Amino acid sequence: MRCVKYKSEHLILANILKRLAPRVGARVVLEPEWRIAGQIRYPGRVGPGRAGKDGHNRYFRYNTLDLNPVGASDISKDKDYAAFFMRHMGYPAVRGKTFFSQEWCEAIGSRRDIKAALSYAKKIGFPVIVKPNSGSQGVGVALVHNQREFFRAMKLIFRNDKVAIVQKPVSGRDYRIVVLDKTIISAYERIPLNVVGDGKATILQLLKKKQHSFDALKRDTRIKFKDPRIANKLKSQKLSLRSIPKKGQQIFLLDNANLSTGGDSVDVTSTIHPAFKKIAVKLTRDMGLRLCGVDLMINGIISDPPKNYWILEINAAPGLDHYVKTGKAQEEIVEKLYLKVLKSLNR
Repeated sequence: MRCVKYKSEHLILANILKRLAPRVGARVVLEPEWRIAGQIRYPGRVGPGRAGKDGHNRYFRYNTLDLNPVGASDISKDKDYAAFFMRHMGYPAVRGKTFFSQEWCEAIGSRRDIKAALSYAKKIGFPVIVKPNSGSQGVGVALVHNQREFFRAMKLIFRNDKVAIVQKPVSGRDYRIVVLDKTIISAYERIPLNVVGDGKATILQLLKKKQHSFDALKRDTRIKFKDPRIANKLKSQKLSLRSIPKKGQQIFLLDNANLSTGGDSVDVTSTIHPAFKKIAVKLTRDMGLRLCGVDLMINGIISDPPKNYWILEINAAPGLDHYVKTGKAQEEIVEKLYLKVLKSLNR
């Protein structure tokens, strides 16, 4: 569904590709109204079945590039299916169980409804993670501590998704590794939305200040001050938006570390341990992908040899819209990534 609110969020990829394409002898044609779907025209391949004098064409829409196979991309979008195949191949993917909206239960004849999901949550023990099966950018992901929070989070998921996953949470440091054709393009630690107290301002005031800093960077992130997940996170720390943190005190507002929900990033590309590089490259290949974002939770740091770690999920269209706006160094990393992507698309 096309909607105006998406118009600004996905212009970064289109603009980057349009600017970089001439460097590989290509040009980009954008659909003019929404500017989120584009054609990359490569020269020099004239003949039967080709695109004529302008050569062959590749396409993109939002953050999805004409690079990964369709089947592999579809599997990666389904968190449950992707986790099954990863575990089947011996990767430590986080275990969980899927449950369905009432409408979908009736359509497929299943009893795995929200009540069954609650029974499962009680069986594995609160707190639990609930997330939409096909979501991205941390939308709908919540750590819930009791039945009331559980029902509220699940109902929010079922507004937009018919399948939800319930998981036992894993703890550690959250990383994303971006792989392209057996090469690590970038790696960065993702830190959940947080504020640091000054001894004077309330948490709400500090959040608004953080939003202003995002706006100054032209970062599309919009902090949802009334997000129930923020309220629950603060409540678990015996705080509220009206609380005044001590000077230097760091307060975390969300459990998921996605940049789209206000998280911060720390580049670790130069310090990632070679064993983690091999894991990410092999997983990308084993999942049938060329371009992939591999999300890891590590009980330790990524510069040390792998010991205790989990694969949270994979992403065949790793959107770097928010990452590119976190600093000049990140912008340069993203441009190098997409220059390599443009060259790969020409193969």
